[in-house]
Amino acid sequence: MSLYQTIRNKIYNWLTYEPPQPDEIMPYDFNRLKFEIRPGDVLLIEGRSRISKIIRSITQSSWTHAALYIGRIVDFEDEETQELIRKYTSAKPNTRLIIEDLLDSGTVISPVSFYRNHHIRICRPIGISPADLQLVIQYALRSLGQPYNVRHLIDLARFLLPWTILPRRWGSSLFRKTSGEPESGICSSLIAEAFSSVQFPVMPFVKSDEEHVYEVFPRNPYLFVPKDFDVSPYFEIIKYPLFNPDEPLPYYRRLPWSKTGYEHQDGGILYAPKIKKKKITQEANKGPDKTGQIIKPPEEDKNE
Repeated sequence: MSLYQTIRNKIYNWLTYEPPQPDEIMPYDFNRLKFEIRPGDVLLIEGRSRISKIIRSITQSSWTHAALYIGRIVDFEDEETQELIRKYTSAKPNTRLIIEDLLDSGTVISPVSFYRNHHIRICRPIGISPADLQLVIQYALRSLGQPYNVRHLIDLARFLLPWTILPRRWGSSLFRKTSGEPESGICSSLIAEAFSSVQFPVMPFVKSDEEHVYEVFPRNPYLFVPKDFDVSPYFEIIKYPLFNPDEPLPYYRRLPWSKTGYEHQDGGILYAPKIKKKKITQEANKGPDKTGQIIKPPEEDKNE
């Protein structure tokens, strides 16, 4: 391995390192996600790595990564496709799989369970035909093995950051035009390309003339970021809360609300509100509990 590759890999490892999973339970039911998800769904993921923090700052969105759900190996009737998938993963036939672009690995196949402890959103293309859906997945599969395009990420940052003094139309010239075949890119551009290949809209530009005749222009796939699938009117948001709202109403009245009076603050901290301190001061003095750190209520002000 050359010195350049060694340095590059160390930088990639530093950028993609994720701290240990916090003790906080995710507010959704991952088991329900596995049954809600369908092939062709776009998964938006809230990452915790250093590169995720950079992307979050650039895009002004909590969604830092996107992946395309393709289903299980047994779901594909074509043996050639099954063999292609097995070439890039050792997952079992019934494992639910996604295609994603990773900084340190390029375009790969991963199990959905890899993101079990992450905040995930399902974005489902509305009204896409089964035939076109298969074409979208096949397009994404042809991109397997492509490297992650770091130059693309840098250009996207230059385009989106507000401190540029160049006109935005000049910034868009940073990006090449699509060739119609899968090329190296980043996670969101790969998925946008796949849907564009069947003319399915994500965030198209719509223009009308004086007679109100509309004309739709496809957007350059290399300009897409993960949050575009969230705000797109052509994708339905599928949610799967930890406590099922389909239960007899009002379901929220039956949630296991804590009776201690504590409120949750960022950072896994439980805090006793001042107005309730007289009732729970004795409980607070017991120290931390299993759900997080307990902050003792402030001393009572004698002047009140």
